Amino acid sequence: MLGSLATSFLGAVQASLSVLLTIGYGVMAAQFGLLKGSSAKDISQICVTLFLPALLVTNVGSQLRPETAFRYVPVLVWSLIYTLASMAIGFGLTRSLRLPSWVTPAICFNNTTSLPILLIQSLNATGVLSTLLMSDSDTTHQAITRANSYFLVCSIVSNSLTFALGPKLLGGEDSPDEEEEEDKKLDDPDDQGINGGGVEGTEDIEQGRIQPTWLAFGSANGTADHHDAEVVTEETSLLPDVVVRHGAAAGHEVYKDCKKGWDRLPRRVQDLLEFISAFFNGSLIGAVVGGILGVVPSLHTAFFADQQDGGIFTAWLTSSIQNLGDLFASLQVVVVGVKLSSSLRKMKKGEDSGTVPWLPMCLILGIRFVLWPIASIGAIYLVAVRTKWLSNDPMLWFAMMLMPTGPPALKLTALADVNGNSDEDKMSIAKFLTISYAVSPLIAFAVVGSLKASEAAMAGM
Repeated sequence: MLGSLATSFLGAVQASLSVLLTIGYGVMAAQFGLLKGSSAKDISQICVTLFLPALLVTNVGSQLRPETAFRYVPVLVWSLIYTLASMAIGFGLTRSLRLPSWVTPAICFNNTTSLPILLIQSLNATGVLSTLLMSDSDTTHQAITRANSYFLVCSIVSNSLTFALGPKLLGGEDSPDEEEEEDKKLDDPDDQGINGGGVEGTEDIEQGRIQPTWLAFGSANGTADHHDAEVVTEETSLLPDVVVRHGAAAGHEVYKDCKKGWDRLPRRVQDLLEFISAFFNGSLIGAVVGGILGVVPSLHTAFFADQQDGGIFTAWLTSSIQNLGDLFASLQVVVVGVKLSSSLRKMKKGEDSGTVPWLPMCLILGIRFVLWPIASIGAIYLVAVRTKWLSNDPMLWFAMMLMPTGPPALKLTALADVNGNSDEDKMSIAKFLTISYAVSPLIAFAVVGSLKASEAAMAGM
């Protein structure tokens, strides 16, 4: 018994260190100038908007069938329960102890995607998960794939609630200045040059997209000078100028029409629609697409069956989507390291050095690494042993026990940016996240507890 426990703990520590080292590689890449902060931001953006939905399509779609769909219902319910419970705990502590506003979302939202997926992959390498197979015909690879799909389904709830409720939990307010300024520009045809203007494709590097620069055809500089002055980069539109010009003009007209319709709506309806739209994101779309491909038998066969069994899309389309999805976990964790490196640099320079009080830091880490592991392991064990609510899949129990565990999500920094929090708050959040991920190997205790509880539940059934 003692030897088995030591083996499991050693495997969990190795897996945790593997994740921490991957974060460290991101820090090193930033320190040696291989990745800049702007590059990390772009990588993080493509991870969330492209790689994560692709991972959801392939993982959820391949695992979800009409006969297995019920396995994912408890995951959705449990992720909603522990997230809302964390929100209530954080809100109560913040109000009663007068803690900084960022403490509530730090308690509420943990890393539910890249960190646990990479942790599962590392645990697979140690071999400690081989005891959590459903049957003799089950394989470790199949079990790992199921675990990834459970964590990804959990991330749907977390990601949706983060940007729907996170800004309100941070106490920030939407800053309308930029939107109003943009509306004024778009509503003023003289400023935009719609009436007799040309378009030059210039780059908005921060937003990662081409933005039109309007030039008056009747100006002294004319279009010839415009072409001479145009700076061509890798983001310059490859479409002909006439296409870009007419496309921008059409887009402007559509925007004006939509905005007129939007302005006619009552304020309460606008607020409701904005709140609902906050729940729609790339991960939700990927999960819906994967769910449709999974539960429709003909689509499941076409996209996920072997080629000789009718999988006409498996070898080329599904495989290409899976290649994108496989990039998510490691790249996102490397980005974590790059962001932490930026925080460390600012801390060293003393720029807007926000403070991290010991009380909120200990409370958050205690809740995430001690309280929730104990509560989730006990709750899921009792549900698995004494009820029929969960399927007979030990990997499901193990994943659900680990879901509330781990450091806060790095999306806290994005929330702070969105809400326009002070630089001092942003630095406090950055310092806290640095400390949280530095102590992330503490998750090894939760891993061992979840593993042994799942094995005990198997023996007790």
